Amino acid sequence: MPDDIQTRIRRLLRAKDAILLAHNYQPPEIQDAADFCGDSLELSIKAAETDAAVLVFCGVHFMAETASILSPQKTVLLPRADAGCPMADMVTPEALEARMAGLPGVPVVTYVNSSAAVKALSTICCTSANAAAVVNSLEADEVLMVPDRNLARNTAAQTDKKVHLWDGCCPFHDILTPAMVADARAAHPDALFLAHPECLPEVVAMADAAVSTSGMIRFARESAHKSFLVGTEVGMHHPLQKACPDKEFIMVSKRMRCEDMKKIALTDVLNSLETMAGEVKVPEAIRVPALKTVERMIAVTAG
Repeated sequence: MPDDIQTRIRRLLRAKDAILLAHNYQPPEIQDAADFCGDSLELSIKAAETDAAVLVFCGVHFMAETASILSPQKTVLLPRADAGCPMADMVTPEALEARMAGLPGVPVVTYVNSSAAVKALSTICCTSANAAAVVNSLEADEVLMVPDRNLARNTAAQTDKKVHLWDGCCPFHDILTPAMVADARAAHPDALFLAHPECLPEVVAMADAAVSTSGMIRFARESAHKSFLVGTEVGMHHPLQKACPDKEFIMVSKRMRCEDMKKIALTDVLNSLETMAGEVKVPEAIRVPALKTVERMIAVTAG
């Protein structure tokens, strides 16, 4: 029974001085069992602030790596080793080095949705929420943004700098078209449209707000509106409805479903805690330079 599994998970979390972290796209039962839910960087920062010795990260591989980068003294567990990110896989260290050689001196702004090895080669990281602020904080007149071309194009609209694109994207955000949004608006004329910055610029231009997953929750809470069209991964419906039970959230497309985000089940969490399987540990030679890129980003955001 799921309740029995949750009870066993809670017991093991206490026994092993562990906390359970779940991304906003995780299945509802995972989110409901978690100590903390949020976006990837938000969770890694929260994990670093806790005293827990073990971090069970329900998300995808780059998220567990980021937690390891920020908390090297802690044990980071990813319950499913095969939970990856198609967009993160669209840039490799070797390919990035080759591109950097063709753009000497141009700073590299890397989305946190990337591997630790790619972060280690970069100048600074960014999130979907702070990309424009990060780019505008740099003195250079041009930047290379990797790996998401949509986030880069949306950021380019908010800066005077020349933004070089990397040809990557989130395949699930990339499928949302203006026509799909127009159809949803025709069916729900009173709803506000919330878009994720990983969406096409033409889609973002139609949005009442283009915000990160955590930003969507904040926007919905603070808005007087009662109905929202949501342009992001379908798992976001659960945290939005949980945060605002009196409001209506309509996912614009059920095709925006990331199977990697659905791989972790409660049984996987239980097994990981019982056996301490699935540890993600970033080697120091990569962790130290990668940490600097994350810290630079955090300093910009804090400033």
